Amino acid sequence: MSRKGNCWDNAVAESFFTTLKTEWVYRYKYVSRRQASNSIFEYIETWYNTKRRHSYLNYLSPIKYGKLLNKHKMAT
Repeated sequence: MSRKGNCWDNAVAESFFTTLKTEWVYRYKYVSRRQASNSIFEYIETWYNTKRRHSYLNYLSPIKYGKLLNKHKMAT
């Protein structure tokens, strides 16, 4: 096992791919690679990055967290 912060620690990626498979991929039967690619792109761009709350971001969506961060930077 690698130490925390080590570049070999891929827990974040593993967590994302587990979520992707559980919430999206296993629900569909894809006929082609292109269909799967488009479907996964749709999940990431319309749900995962915009609406889904992330515990690491204090249970905010990445969009809301980014807006809050920009607002904070403008205030300082």
